[in-house]
Amino acid sequence: MQNHCYRPRRSAIDKHNPAKTQAQRQRAREIAIALAKVAADTRCVNVVILDVSGISPITDFFVIGTGTSARQMRTVADDCMEAADGLGYKRMSTTGQDGGSWICIDFIDVVLHIFSDESRQFYDLDNLWADAKKVEWQQK
Repeated sequence: MQNHCYRPRRSAIDKHNPAKTQAQRQRAREIAIALAKVAADTRCVNVVILDVSGISPITDFFVIGTGTSARQMRTVADDCMEAADGLGYKRMSTTGQDGGSWICIDFIDVVLHIFSDESRQFYDLDNLWADAKKVEWQQK
């Protein structure tokens, strides 16, 4: 397994392939929502899901959350990987688990970003991907 979140871009043919069904996109959305719920339940704050499917050539959804400590961020990452495995969604790569500022887990169609507060403000993915639609997921 690779130890970084970089991967080659999906080709334009793959990204816009009619063979990628609505059901596959819906499945990715469901996984993103499940990961967001796990992150929130594990005390991540400001958890958002961005639908980047129309603007990113490499993924369909970002799940972004802010952790409270390096230890808590690792717990969130571990719990999210376990939840995804339980749903049959395997990760391609993981990076940042040895540090305390940013953990990135690449599930191909969903990329999970767990930041420290300082790193989230610095990288500002929410603003960088401001054109992306936010997915409503919070339980009412």
